[in-house]
Amino acid sequence: MIDERMLKSLHVETMRRTNLDGGHAPHQLFQASTIGALLDGVYEGDVSFAELASQGDTGIGTLNGLDGEMIALDGKFFRADADGRINPIEEEAKTPFAVLADFQPSIDRKLAGSSTFEDLKSELDLILPHEGTVVVMCIDGAFGEITARSVPRQERPYRPLTEVIDDQHVFTIGPARGNLVGFRFPEWTAGIEVGGYHFHFIDEARERGGHVLDLVFRGGRLRAEVSSDLCVKLPRGIELGSPDLSTRTREAIEKTERGGVGGSNVGP
Repeated sequence: MIDERMLKSLHVETMRRTNLDGGHAPHQLFQASTIGALLDGVYEGDVSFAELASQGDTGIGTLNGLDGEMIALDGKFFRADADGRINPIEEEAKTPFAVLADFQPSIDRKLAGSSTFEDLKSELDLILPHEGTVVVMCIDGAFGEITARSVPRQERPYRPLTEVIDDQHVFTIGPARGNLVGFRFPEWTAGIEVGGYHFHFIDEARERGGHVLDLVFRGGRLRAEVSSDLCVKLPRGIELGSPDLSTRTREAIEKTERGGVGGSNVGP
């Protein structure tokens, strides 16, 4: 079921245990569920944030009911609500989708300013290893303006993510200092993850944040870690499908990535 390129470049394991144990291998990422399940409207997971904390300290995701955008930084978990307001996440809250790293950066570089999100990604492409690798990143710096989004909490019966995106709340943050937290996955992991760059933002004051659509970056610091192992906790009834997706599924991912705003990256 798994693309041969993934077997060569990204070691994927699956698990279904309700209680998760910490202490996984260094540089191994942990993921709750898959982007494919989220596309289908699976918005309730069984992994609590207390359990998630045992798997890593840095990452992104969402909360049950698709209730906002999650940012994990320095072992603390934050939620950006539908209007971009930041609140701490309680340990007993649960997630239908998240990806975490026990962040141990091996790359530490200064970054120049970038007039657009695409410019920043181009600069990252020159620094990071080839696009077939998985990279977790934290970018600290000054931002002129950030266009971000979040979505309101969903109620049953859940609609597919492509329909929920039509109700997204888009807002502007900045100028501000803060942190971009995110990942770059190979394009052929689509269906398990969002291929390409995927960032959430949280400001230094821990008051505003969201899923990044576009930005003006004034400069700062990149810290990054390369990984080749991904442990996926699958919810009941969900299987790990092939990244060789149908055109329809790829179009759904493309819609949720763009989020109806320009060509910028969007996801849960």
